[in-house]
Amino acid sequence: MKPDIAIIDYGMGNLRSVQKALERVGAQARIIGAPEEVGEARALVLPGVGAFAQAMERLTEGGFDALVRDWTEKDRPFLGICLGLQLLFGESEEFGTSAGLNIVPGRVVRFRGEAFEAKGDEPGLKVPHMGWNRLRVVKAHPVLKGVPEEAMAYFVHSYYCVPNDGEWTAVTSDHGIEFTAAVARGNLFAAQFHPEKSGDVGLKMLVNFVKFAEGSA
Repeated sequence: MKPDIAIIDYGMGNLRSVQKALERVGAQARIIGAPEEVGEARALVLPGVGAFAQAMERLTEGGFDALVRDWTEKDRPFLGICLGLQLLFGESEEFGTSAGLNIVPGRVVRFRGEAFEAKGDEPGLKVPHMGWNRLRVVKAHPVLKGVPEEAMAYFVHSYYCVPNDGEWTAVTSDHGIEFTAAVARGNLFAAQFHPEKSGDVGLKMLVNFVKFAEGSA
């Protein structure tokens, strides 16, 4: 029987691409528009693109903030993608300081500094950080099982996450600086990159997540 995975719809992000990718690797993936629709789901996915403050407002209005906090507090299988990673943090500096879910203590900050400034004929690095970039796994997790060294994944973001406790960091990448590309603890895994857009590497992670949800990882 395919594992039942619920994808939170709070009005931000291309949910269908995440749903199709999970279905492709063997899940029964459902998009839910209210917390009570989670039902007997084995895993919960928080995707998203867009502005942090607006996303938190919509999560809260829909009651999904409480669902995500309760779900992760009970250490049930959870996957965050892109903005769905950032929302787990304590606060973001995007368009002023905004409070997040504070599941992962830390901040979300903008790429800035010397590496991003033009010097004569030499252009600075672009923001947003967009396209394929190399991953470096620094902490084992079932979702990362079998992911090759120096694998590539697809990113689109102007802000990056800084956990207070480095033990949260499972994957790093580089864009002017080394930054946290994924966090993991227990049954929680959340990535700044998009597994559903990252080819075979991303599909491998989603296969692992589905197995994880089944309890067979």
